[in-house]
Amino acid sequence: MLPEVQTWLRERTTSAADWPVEALAEAKGDTTVSVVLPARDEAGTVGHIVSVIRSELDGLVDEVVVIDSCSTDDTAAVAARAGAAVHAQDAILPHLPPLDGKGEALWKSLAVTSGDIVAFVDADIRGFRSCLVSGLLGPLLTDDRIAYTKGCYDRPLDGVPAGGGRVTELVARPLINLHWPELAGFVQPLAGEYAGRRTALEQVPFLTRYGVEIGLLVDLLDLVGLDGLAQVDLGTREHAPQSVEALGSMSAQIMLAAYSRLRRQGRLGPCHDLSCVLTQFRRDGDGHRAVCSDVSIAERPPMATVREIIASR
Repeated sequence: MLPEVQTWLRERTTSAADWPVEALAEAKGDTTVSVVLPARDEAGTVGHIVSVIRSELDGLVDEVVVIDSCSTDDTAAVAARAGAAVHAQDAILPHLPPLDGKGEALWKSLAVTSGDIVAFVDADIRGFRSCLVSGLLGPLLTDDRIAYTKGCYDRPLDGVPAGGGRVTELVARPLINLHWPELAGFVQPLAGEYAGRRTALEQVPFLTRYGVEIGLLVDLLDLVGLDGLAQVDLGTREHAPQSVEALGSMSAQIMLAAYSRLRRQGRLGPCHDLSCVLTQFRRDGDGHRAVCSDVSIAERPPMATVREIIASR
């Protein structure tokens, strides 16, 4: 491990228990906080998450916003009843051709939120606890040098306390260790719970789909340096596991995201781009057939460069 990573782990890794809500509310001052939940077909969990944030973090969190990413269930209605401001993803900046996936929802949330600090939380968490938000806010509200915080936790799966996070361990962390070893201290680089200062988040591009998390880590490292990043241990976090086929698509998108950053940094040739088709084979009753799944990702520019946002501010 690089010596600077060891130092960073000592100085920039804390626990959610280190940041009691009452102390954070006092440290908050005039700083405003937005919490964003990107959600697609999460009617079963999104309402509980919104309710917990609004009831337990009142006075700390100023707005809770759900970006409904083309849900086919009543995610939007459930979130609104729980007290969130709900925006349809494709209705935000409608003059832009719509893109798909989580990264698009997160990027567009910057256009409809107002907080000085923006925290992102996945909408499919089971047994949600408010410390998954308040822990992220601690370093940002108490240290002006911190621009971005990332959660880490155990991920239970099928009764195994740390059985989840398969793509993290098999794809993301090896890529990071190989190419950005200064980020190796991040235990959960793909965690969906993270927060940042708007001034930083609006200066970096957002990759779409599942490329967004690794893209943000690499781009924010370039923008603010390792000392501007922090990690908070949030305990445990559980959500519904995905199929192996879905994990394969996710892995491909993360690899594409990493390749795009290596190319931007001059470490890959021009033949590598963001467009790729993953061919997955699965068996049906008559034999084998190839099923081609499009896993290409795209990229949105820094929000600060979007004309309407600049004009409105």
